[in-house]
Amino acid sequence: MKLLRHTSPDPQQLALQLDFFSSDFSSQPKIDHPAPKHSPGSSLPPSAASNGDAAKPVAIGKRRVHVGEHHLDYTLVRSKRRSIGFMIDDDGLRITAPKWVTLTEIENAICEKQRWIFTKLNERRARSARRLQPQMEWRDGGTLPYLGNDITLRILATQSAGILYDAESQELTVCLPSDAAEQQLKDRVQGWLQLEAKRIFAERLPLYAKKLSVSYQSFALSSAMTQWGSCTADGKIRLNWRLIHFALPLIDYVIAHELSHLREMNHSPQFWATVQSVFPEFAAAKKALREHAPETLPIF
Repeated sequence: MKLLRHTSPDPQQLALQLDFFSSDFSSQPKIDHPAPKHSPGSSLPPSAASNGDAAKPVAIGKRRVHVGEHHLDYTLVRSKRRSIGFMIDDDGLRITAPKWVTLTEIENAICEKQRWIFTKLNERRARSARRLQPQMEWRDGGTLPYLGNDITLRILATQSAGILYDAESQELTVCLPSDAAEQQLKDRVQGWLQLEAKRIFAERLPLYAKKLSVSYQSFALSSAMTQWGSCTADGKIRLNWRLIHFALPLIDYVIAHELSHLREMNHSPQFWATVQSVFPEFAAAKKALREHAPETLPIF
């Protein structure tokens, strides 16, 4: 999850935004590895194929290196940079390195970074698998994520308008004419979710503001496609209504994050210590949010 700082000519409009559909879903942040001096470097670990990987042909434009018991394919891009850069994207591992760095030195660097590389590759595969899961169906009996649980949609064919949630059965009943289009159902459900988001945010914000001994000027719902929330220096909070899909601890983390900016308008160690003081589990919540790709949320 990437945290961006935005500034404007007016210092009072300084805003800190918490990204969600960020580079974590399209490309991992680059990690620079100092380019080695002109030396042969140490030898690589012994070659050992795993799960038949060695039998697969190397794709055009890629190279293969033995890393422990695995065979790892990667793309190498030569550039004028002074360090070796590692990046994971939809095509796997990509390495950018100076022209004068030898292949042996590059592959030794891969071995040194193997824990990070394999962790990020596994995370990428897991997200790709979730993208392949069927999208929710907008019909009677379809399921919808709400506060971390799946609730069931019930459509009641009637000319009267209405929507009712039964917490015990976890069913959301939507009253619609029998000839209503799918978009009407989506609009009705989205409106209900936004009202729920506003209600829950209004309940949770004062709790964390009190814990942090801060005061916010106002809060509003956001429909941004790039941030979970934002905070300006003059205390204006915006929270993405789509957070209503997630369990309450994730909502609380974003609220604690944004309110903490009223004490530390940055992302310094002091800021994260402030977040941790009121939300000790922030690291796990941060990771959970990062794992939710756009494709895992309902499309309205």
